[in-house]
Amino acid sequence: MSQAVETLVSKVAACAKACNECFDACLKEDDVKMMANCIRTDRVCADMCGIVADFAYRESEIFPDLVAACAKACGICAEECENHEMQHCQDCAVACRECEKACKEYLGQ
Repeated sequence: MSQAVETLVSKVAACAKACNECFDACLKEDDVKMMANCIRTDRVCADMCGIVADFAYRESEIFPDLVAACAKACGICAEECENHEMQHCQDCAVACRECEKACKEYLGQ
């Protein structure tokens, strides 16, 4: 496996972990309704990262499309998490931005 793929897998794994931790922490906030969109974007992003990690080890012609979708999901999640001051949201936003960057670098953007 190439170094580019290994780097990408490392970033998507870290992002999925941060999104899942944020999702779980959002459910424990006093105003869960206020966190609904954050929870939603955390789940989408974590799932996309998981798909990219799964497909990274397969020779699939759709892999670049999945990486592009992951970059988009990471950007959306980061934007949402940046709107909240909780540390778990801020940590998630950083991981999402790093993953978004790694996805774009992998795609040569």
